[in-house]
Amino acid sequence: MDRVKSESGPSQDQPCRGLPRSASRGLSPEITAFCQRLGHRFTWPDLLVEALTHSSVSSPTRPSNQRLEFLGDRVLGLVVAEELLAADQDASEGELALRFNSLVRRETCADVARQLELGDALRMGRAEMLSGGRRKDAALADAMEAVIAAVFADAGFFAARSVVLAAWGDRIERSRRDAKDPKTALQEWVQSRGHSRPEYSLVSRDGPDHAPAFTVRVSLESGQAATAQARSKKLAEQNAARDLLRRLTEPRLS
Repeated sequence: MDRVKSESGPSQDQPCRGLPRSASRGLSPEITAFCQRLGHRFTWPDLLVEALTHSSVSSPTRPSNQRLEFLGDRVLGLVVAEELLAADQDASEGELALRFNSLVRRETCADVARQLELGDALRMGRAEMLSGGRRKDAALADAMEAVIAAVFADAGFFAARSVVLAAWGDRIERSRRDAKDPKTALQEWVQSRGHSRPEYSLVSRDGPDHAPAFTVRVSLESGQAATAQARSKKLAEQNAARDLLRRLTEPRLS
């Protein structure tokens, strides 16, 4: 960082080194509307523009959001970790880790982005857009993390914290109810009803070695099943178990 205020993070007259700092650019109607939904007014609009720029439309003079995504991942992790510690003084490290992972995972970030209608403001290439890029978990999650970094670079940690807590809503509190390992919770649920143990199968493994994507399916003898994707097989199994357990236990609408 170039210069840091004692409490708020990067100063508004000198944002993070290596990031854009033009305050003169006008924002498109879509980005302006997203900014209002986000609840943060940017001193340095180019930070938000970069956060919403997909790699498919980037150029040497128009950087993508990848660098900001790197920073935003860390800012989000710090906000969530701090909030979890403050909200539950009795939770073990293992319980906190499970809750943390569920709150910062790609699928959660993408859900938050959808809630904020971030996809409407994404700048991406025509081919990517026509292939459904505005709805893809990866594009939405990366952009959401980049937006968090943009707020941090624009106004400091406490501004970013406020945005995260508002956007994540009651997800942090709800995570306490999901603190138990979802595979264990699902197994206990089905066995308490006299059913066989859930079966897990690897559907696919995609992506490069440094960033794999595992797709796993969990199924019950009743035929009910769920599929989930994550960056490790173990996490994909947990996500699939969590999704199936939620489906089994949520009240059905009459």
